[in-house]
Amino acid sequence: MTETLYSAIRDVPDFPTPGILYRDITPMLLDPDLFRVSVDALVAGVPGPVDRILAIESRGFLFGAALALELGAGLVPARKKGKLPWKTHSVEYTLEYGTDAIEIHQDAIEDGQRVLVVDDVPATGGTAAAAVEVVRRTGADAVGISVLIELAALEGAARVSPIPVHSVLQYPRPEVGAT
Repeated sequence: MTETLYSAIRDVPDFPTPGILYRDITPMLLDPDLFRVSVDALVAGVPGPVDRILAIESRGFLFGAALALELGAGLVPARKKGKLPWKTHSVEYTLEYGTDAIEIHQDAIEDGQRVLVVDDVPATGGTAAAAVEVVRRTGADAVGISVLIELAALEGAARVSPIPVHSVLQYPRPEVGAT
């Protein structure tokens, strides 16, 4: 079924800037059976029970909400700075072109809870690393990161090590039969 998921990902060259090959998940989302397969594959990689799903804005919300329902966990939206209406924990992080920040409500995660971070494509891992840091600031434990697509060449998983990263699809694609 993984092959079917790969075939539903659209490659968009030169988006959002020249030289970038964007992996568009929209065609997969249009097919409810494939969306179900992707959610099931994400659930299969969850490292034990979790209390909260921290979903990264914006496409992480799609998968995070589905995982929260499947796992019976609370959903915590991690938003860009200034988008949440209550007191927040905020973590600033560096991008290749400047800085950004993510925030969660201060009362969204409790000390000692097990938290799974969810996103669609973590790219260089900067946002995922900030999400792990915001979880740590609450006194909770980031037990893993689940993503639909991992862009292995960008080494995003290294930025969150030793937190385990579970990805359903990887680019470049693994060779069939490779060990």
